[in-house]
Amino acid sequence: MRYTDAKLLEHLASAYVLGTLTGGARRRFERLHNDRADVRSLVSQWEARLGQLAVSVPAQKPSPRLWTAIAARTRPASSPSAKAGWLGRLKPAGFGFGGLAAGVFAASLLFVTAPGLFISSDQAAMHSGEKLPQSYVGLLTDAQGNGKLLVSSLRHGKTMTVKVIGPITPPASGTLMLWAVPTNGPAFSLGTVPTTGSAVSMLPDTSEKLLSKVSKLVVTLETSASSTAPSTTVVFSGNCAKLW
Repeated sequence: MRYTDAKLLEHLASAYVLGTLTGGARRRFERLHNDRADVRSLVSQWEARLGQLAVSVPAQKPSPRLWTAIAARTRPASSPSAKAGWLGRLKPAGFGFGGLAAGVFAASLLFVTAPGLFISSDQAAMHSGEKLPQSYVGLLTDAQGNGKLLVSSLRHGKTMTVKVIGPITPPASGTLMLWAVPTNGPAFSLGTVPTTGSAVSMLPDTSEKLLSKVSKLVVTLETSASSTAPSTTVVFSGNCAKLW
């Protein structure tokens, strides 16, 4: 395959940074990343965009049980049992939920406490010769913290893109609706939410006027797409971040 399509490269770079590009496709993209400066620039831009989302997430204090689990999985036993044998010693450190949670927490903590360790928007702009577009972006997760939706809109634009980044089970009845929650004032609807792929919708005004005072985005399950206020059944939620 010849990687000359700009839209294809943009899609691959975003999926690579989000971690949804797997298997052979990810290995091929990594080889492309090593060989081409333009691909490395695209990846840097996506890292900068999503890095800003991580900065907007408040730091979480881990429970004592999490630290115990990390220690148990990362510190080798003083005398491995003969029963475990070489198979037991080959088990990778941090395997399982405890290790995954520790990795996610550590990455988030680094973004919050030392964002300078990661590439900035200005640095990415130096690579590409352009500045990243000023945008409002939201990363929405479920109750377990799994990423489900990426919402974005240019600061002075009148369209909004909602991209599914994690599996979503279509509701048996009702409609998934996206709501903007201002710091002060009632929530207002931003439209319905797809369960696969992505969707682009028109906004009644520019994002700057609609979202400048919005702190959170939520998705609720509604009985009707014409609902004027969100129900109490919140399915996904996340912060609304400004990228500029």
